[in-house]
Amino acid sequence: MEAKQNSTELSALQKAAFALKEMRAKLDAVTAAQDEPIAIVGMSCRLPQADNVSEFWQLLQNRVNAVTEVPPDRWSLAELFDPNPNAAGKINVRHGGFIKDVDKFDARFFGIAPQEATKLDPQHRMLLELVWEALEHAGQAPDQLKGSQTGCFIGINQMDYSFWQIGGDANQFDVYSATSHGFCFAAGRVSYTLGLNGPCLPIDTACSSSLVGVHLAVQSLRSGECNLAIAGGVQLNLSPEFHLLMTKTQSLSPSGACKTFDASADGYILGEGCGIVILKRLSDAIANKDNILAVLRATGVKHSGASSGITVPNELTEEQLVRSVLTRGKVQPNEVDMVETHGTGTTLGDPIEVGALGEVFRGRSADKPLVLGAVKSNIGHLDAAAGVA
Repeated sequence: MEAKQNSTELSALQKAAFALKEMRAKLDAVTAAQDEPIAIVGMSCRLPQADNVSEFWQLLQNRVNAVTEVPPDRWSLAELFDPNPNAAGKINVRHGGFIKDVDKFDARFFGIAPQEATKLDPQHRMLLELVWEALEHAGQAPDQLKGSQTGCFIGINQMDYSFWQIGGDANQFDVYSATSHGFCFAAGRVSYTLGLNGPCLPIDTACSSSLVGVHLAVQSLRSGECNLAIAGGVQLNLSPEFHLLMTKTQSLSPSGACKTFDASADGYILGEGCGIVILKRLSDAIANKDNILAVLRATGVKHSGASSGITVPNELTEEQLVRSVLTRGKVQPNEVDMVETHGTGTTLGDPIEVGALGEVFRGRSADKPLVLGAVKSNIGHLDAAAGVA
């Protein structure tokens, strides 16, 4: 009787141990999913003097300055330029990073009627083209994604074309006028055209829009909301209004260059373009034998909170964000060799950014310096598409 009782007790302990082991395995799986690295399996871009990723790489390798004078088909420098930033209705810069043929679009390829294509914001048109190119670069047939849990996360905040149409003849408004301009339709048209059923979000967080888009895409992949993610940003400067606004804040460089971290830095130059990345969970990318271009180990988002001004960054919160992302990515500061910075070339922002990075990465040996990069010095500041560039 006593031996039978001990056998029963042992069996109960074994069951408890097995249950605990199973619960621990489930918890480990959840934790692993939350921290799983994300693979970049495809990308595309259209940037000043670079119509694709290969050309952009060559531009950077060759140290090309893609900033030019404002093309006459954008606005007239003769009418609008004035070196005095306080001159009413005038712009104190003559330069910017511009792309060509923003009016060109193969509407028939995307099944868009000519009348609708005319009303469609060129930013939306370019998104369709670049998303298609990025998916093909990833080895994914775009027309086979219908019904899939593919997410779309697009940084966008410029409304030049919208203002131009809305400020025009109201008698020319039609059904396409309503669906061709809103930020929601920029991302929504991609999902609609390809038949995607995953999350679909436009993101406007100013200069960080496309980076926040990538962050949200990473979270969505890790949570299982989507199995494939399209992320990036777009920016076109079609009319002078934004330049006029930035002139009044004295943010723009009168010398015509983003002189990032340079003693002679005097502001930034606005650029334009589009960049898209295709993302997958690393385990899925490996299983599918995808061409893995890079791996995202961790991302993060933080706001400066209360600072000396609404557009002024906060060095402490920048430092905290970098530290937290390194921790989540299980990366030690001394393992980092290069940081692609925001690097606008302003006397306010650059010292704050370098100060935060200095706190995180201090104490390095002299033979292993931290390299700071800033593509803005090549192509200008792309605002909503700056981060993805």
